[in-house]
Amino acid sequence: MALGSRFTDVLTAVDVHAEGEPGRVITGGLPDIPGATMLDKAKWMEQNLDAVRLRMLREPAGYPALCCNAIVEPTVLEADAGFIIMEQTEYPPMSGSNTMCVVTALLETGIVEMVEPVTDLVLEAPAGLIRVRATCTGGKVTNVSFRNVPAFAIHVDRVVDVPSIGPVTVDVAWGGMFYVIADGDELGIDLGASNGAEIARVSEMIRLATLEQAPVSHPDHPELTGPTISQLSGTPTVAGAHRRNAVTVATGLPTWDRPESFTGALDRCPCGTGTSAAMAVLHAKGDLAVGDDFVHEGPLGTTFQCRVLEESTVGPYQAIVPEISGQAWITGIGEYVVDPTDPFPAGYRVGDLWG
Repeated sequence: MALGSRFTDVLTAVDVHAEGEPGRVITGGLPDIPGATMLDKAKWMEQNLDAVRLRMLREPAGYPALCCNAIVEPTVLEADAGFIIMEQTEYPPMSGSNTMCVVTALLETGIVEMVEPVTDLVLEAPAGLIRVRATCTGGKVTNVSFRNVPAFAIHVDRVVDVPSIGPVTVDVAWGGMFYVIADGDELGIDLGASNGAEIARVSEMIRLATLEQAPVSHPDHPELTGPTISQLSGTPTVAGAHRRNAVTVATGLPTWDRPESFTGALDRCPCGTGTSAAMAVLHAKGDLAVGDDFVHEGPLGTTFQCRVLEESTVGPYQAIVPEISGQAWITGIGEYVVDPTDPFPAGYRVGDLWG
């Protein structure tokens, strides 16, 4: 269908989900994004082109659980493509499910040539280079396995005081974002998808308390602070899984004087960066060694198959290099436009879903 000339800012995007987590991938229509590194490009986009994030993630084009990615020119010669990750409240340096969505979109639409049975490629994320191995059959990406950036724990078994809940023992770790991780079993919280609202409420309270009492920053990039995202861990329900998790992505800015503001969107998949952070904590506690496999279950019962590849260091912190594997599926391809008469060009949020 030919678009009328009145439409402006036409963006082409592929809608994908990775083990249940939706990740829209913008493949065309963006201007050149300047920057010497992918992190610079992400910062430039945040400061100068944030309307794209708002338009694609808020209603009516988006919804609270949606993530978005912009395919951009890489700044490193060996990278096949660069991507900038956008979520409801931030531009994460790295995301596992979004990596799977981006790889699937690039290969299945032919932007990057698919080689069967295995395509090796390198992506440049704001967090660094991500080396990917995609298993492909009949034009379909059947598995995406990637070597994540080093993951490390900063706080292990740290007690924070959470108003109306009390003392909670947490871990804070980097897996491409800074996570605060608490034990859902100890808190008596069911980590199933049907309990998403309660998971998000408690998780956001723990995150805000941790942010106030135990803030962290990345030793190589002090501007990356946190925790910006939260994770509850618990006993698995799927055969072969080692742990179950539920990650809450913030959708607003909660405050203690507004209890109703503690809302968020539940990550539908086992979460790649959250899994990496959890693996770093388990390694720091002596429960996961180099070469060990780790299967992580998400709230929908889907799993990521993971492994500790090697040990590393980041600044003063002992780290691990995790490998994360999963699958993604394309659900749609479309063009997103702005009608100059539309009263909501940057989208909107409504309190029934967004808090």
